[in-house]
Amino acid sequence: MASSDTGGVQPMQIAGRIVRERERLIGMTDEERAWRKQWLNDQKLSHNEPRHVPELEKQLTNPIRRFYRAPLDKLCDILSPALGFRRAYAIRFWTGKAALALGFLYATTYYFKYNRNDWTRKGGWRVISSRTATRPGDPDFPRLSDRTKPSDYADRGFKKATI
Repeated sequence: MASSDTGGVQPMQIAGRIVRERERLIGMTDEERAWRKQWLNDQKLSHNEPRHVPELEKQLTNPIRRFYRAPLDKLCDILSPALGFRRAYAIRFWTGKAALALGFLYATTYYFKYNRNDWTRKGGWRVISSRTATRPGDPDFPRLSDRTKPSDYADRGFKKATI
């Protein structure tokens, strides 16, 4: 049996039939108009909402997530009095994204630099460079290939090895 957000009870529709535009176009009584106006006004948040309740956030947030968010949350708390919460949060958000992107860039660079596919190993990325293009009018135009012998193909760096 699947659980539901309402515990098996049908949710109550507080907007009524007037929530649909076609229903409003059919016609509304003065009582429905007043109710609709009040309902729309009730949808507006007050100036001090949404409220930040630290105890509730602590209850709803995973301890591991609180741990890895702590340094940037502290940065946000330090910058908020000077810059305002929105700017401080934007700096917090983009600092985290930039750190992740930089870490990904470093990890990718490290992997490609130290895990190349050559004759000594089976795995790793195989990086193949194309030969330079020659066009009519270039001094070495009819150059076909730099590889002259069959052993030059699929070398994978074996001929350059110093063993």
